[in-house]
Amino acid sequence: MQLVYDLVVVGGGPGGIGAVVEAKTLGLQNVLMIEKGDSHSQTIRKFYKDNKRVDKDYKGVEVELKGSINFKDGTKESTLNYFDALLDNEEIDVVFNSDVEKIKKEDDLFKVITSKSGYCAKNVIIAIGTMGKPNKPDYKIPPSIKNRVNFNLDKCSTDERVLVVGGGNSAVEYAIDLAQTNSVTLAYRKENFSRLNEINEKTIYEYASNKKLELKMACDIESLDSDNGLVKVNFKDDSSAIYERVIYAIGGSAPVDFLKACGVTFDENNKLEIDENFQTKTDGLYLAGDIAIKKGGSIAFALSHAYHIVSHSLSKG
Repeated sequence: MQLVYDLVVVGGGPGGIGAVVEAKTLGLQNVLMIEKGDSHSQTIRKFYKDNKRVDKDYKGVEVELKGSINFKDGTKESTLNYFDALLDNEEIDVVFNSDVEKIKKEDDLFKVITSKSGYCAKNVIIAIGTMGKPNKPDYKIPPSIKNRVNFNLDKCSTDERVLVVGGGNSAVEYAIDLAQTNSVTLAYRKENFSRLNEINEKTIYEYASNKKLELKMACDIESLDSDNGLVKVNFKDDSSAIYERVIYAIGGSAPVDFLKACGVTFDENNKLEIDENFQTKTDGLYLAGDIAIKKGGSIAFALSHAYHIVSHSLSKG
């Protein structure tokens, strides 16, 4: 007979890790976490630069940690090591390299269908975040230059002319990091930054003042063209420039089609239909973390959010 899990968690980021750890701590016997990548915390691995500072109180906003997880200030590396230690509990089942295709509820049990197998569960938490689907510009990226257009730092080299697009902490940190070995311009469509933590804001203006990088504020992009294999960026002020690499850091969005395939419903304004405990219209199906409520990437919030959801699912008996 197939094992029926008390809880299946889709997604191996901080919210997913928090959910399975708290579920075991609170007494659930059979708990499974499914992650499509080859390890946990894919957003941290892909979008955080090496040695990036990771604060518990992200952007200075204090979060009261609830539950058993004692998350503290650290770095990208120490955070990943801490999550490794949490998941080393042999009582937590973890499946990597497995993409969930759909979730459906039949006879009071959920069937979680993946690219490789299927699982049964009493409750399901979808904790996939939004950066797994980074936002892309609404103008066309010509196929001939797609290898020069990125949404993280994976393919970056040195001694390149690089344009970073965005005005959040990720964009600024990319620009600062790349400026060590490249000629960097940061383009942001607004006149001023409004979402930066204090350290990033101070550093980016210092770099600009010291000519370590260039800031193009209140400058939006009209289109991209190929120019002998390089990227020609056409700005809306009728100017243009040639870059060897363009990196977009303009946030992420919820994968709506996937959520609908899992039975998640939306109202007439395309907003998620969830209650105060982040349960969907399908009893026992929850959404956790940034996919349900925007908190700008706060790891501590994701952990506390997961604890709240797991506690509610247990309170129903």
